[in-house]
Amino acid sequence: MLTVPMDLAKVARCRELAASVASDVQRYIDGHTSVGVERTILRAYGVDGADDQGTPLVNLLVDRYAKANLLGRGISFHLGRAILAGAGDVQDAAERLAYAPELDRGEGASSREAEEALAPFTRAALERIDRARVEREANKTRTPPGASPLKYVIVATGNIYDDALQAKAAAYAGADVVAVIRATAQSLLDYVPHGATTEGYGGTFATQENFKIIRRATDEAALDYGRYIHQTNYSSGLCMAEIAWMGAVERLDMLLNDAMYGILFRDINPCRNFVDQYVARRIIARAGIIINTGEDNYLTTADAVEKAHTVLASQFINEAFARRAGVADEQMGLGHAFEIDPWIEDSFLFELAQAQLVRQVFPKHPIKWMPPTKHKTGDVFQSHVHDAMFNLVGVTTHQSIELLGMFSEAIHNPMLMDRYLSLKATKYVFSTCKSLGDEISIKPDGIMAKRAVSVLDEALALLEEVERDTIWESIANGAFADVKRSRTGGKGYAGVFERSSDYLNPILTTLEKA
Repeated sequence: MLTVPMDLAKVARCRELAASVASDVQRYIDGHTSVGVERTILRAYGVDGADDQGTPLVNLLVDRYAKANLLGRGISFHLGRAILAGAGDVQDAAERLAYAPELDRGEGASSREAEEALAPFTRAALERIDRARVEREANKTRTPPGASPLKYVIVATGNIYDDALQAKAAAYAGADVVAVIRATAQSLLDYVPHGATTEGYGGTFATQENFKIIRRATDEAALDYGRYIHQTNYSSGLCMAEIAWMGAVERLDMLLNDAMYGILFRDINPCRNFVDQYVARRIIARAGIIINTGEDNYLTTADAVEKAHTVLASQFINEAFARRAGVADEQMGLGHAFEIDPWIEDSFLFELAQAQLVRQVFPKHPIKWMPPTKHKTGDVFQSHVHDAMFNLVGVTTHQSIELLGMFSEAIHNPMLMDRYLSLKATKYVFSTCKSLGDEISIKPDGIMAKRAVSVLDEALALLEEVERDTIWESIANGAFADVKRSRTGGKGYAGVFERSSDYLNPILTTLEKA
């Protein structure tokens, strides 16, 4: 059986260091909230709708109380008080708070009274997530998923109705997972568009209605082809937690959700990002959704040979953050990628060694394996071969979820035929090499063995530095992806608020107790 040398004591030490890093950040998280978190809670309670300008009601309400510096007690506090004052339900309460001439400044009723007024709505909010999870699991029993590695493809037309057709076409061609890639820069919008959308640059907007439309299409495809089709979208950016809730109630199977991606690649403020990701992951944990982390992106900005250890170190950190949010190991689709320059001698051995190391370090995790992109030039023939080598590593090392490479990478968004040919080639490699990893072994002192030992040693050294300096300073110094971000810089910092001593958030509190 294919295995690489792995010092279990070093792996355990890496986890200890990552846990310490996450604990430091958790102390900050536990003392703060954000406009994104509070909007999420309103949505979970059932607040819906938008004004005549398209501004969601949850934004109108939270922004109003944020500007008055009244979010420290939590929007749930004010929502409960509005119900005590006579509002018929949470929608009525939210509208009163958003549009009433005077703001509720919290005088009078206590947090406990507000919590009691919200109790039936809190139960209903959590039951909605639970019902969606039960339905999703029942559907998987009725039409079981395909074999691992799951074949994952992307659709991205900008028009949700066209995406639905392409999702079904991908399923017909053999895809197991369909992701609707998000419109360019949506992660920088501090609101979620309302309703279905038919225009989007570089992708389609992530909205609750769009999630419903794709879910309907993938459910139909599952019945047509007798194979469960997983649905994926992006829970990241300034609306990370809101999108996690939407994904939970609309029965998504996976969400791209990373502890540091937004900070490094979208310049989201670290404080905002860490607070939001915690609440997002609490919802994800309850919903049974698989997260996909974004370490693969590190190798698009940093050298994949020299900085492979940063991927492993970040995976340990992502795991530690996820565990603090109640996410099970079986829900952590930790990401990595096949991004070494293909013209480097023995680069395939390096890729194989690193993929196997990740698989061994995280044996319970549904690892997500990402295709080559950085070194593709538009030569479709070379790209097809490059992707075949990537597929070979994926099946040999038993990766769980494999995003398929496209030979048209660096030319245009994939067409239907591009996906068909990629799926066909992948099925060929997966079938002909299905048991390869179980049939081969490596030299104890060979190239692969030495590479695996080196990557783990360097990851351990990096985690020691991060634990010593804190994640805040490490990110500021460019420890990950060669990107530097300051603690108070970036987008969304003004939307972070310190919690008061009587902060009220019954939904989050219940999620934390589960």
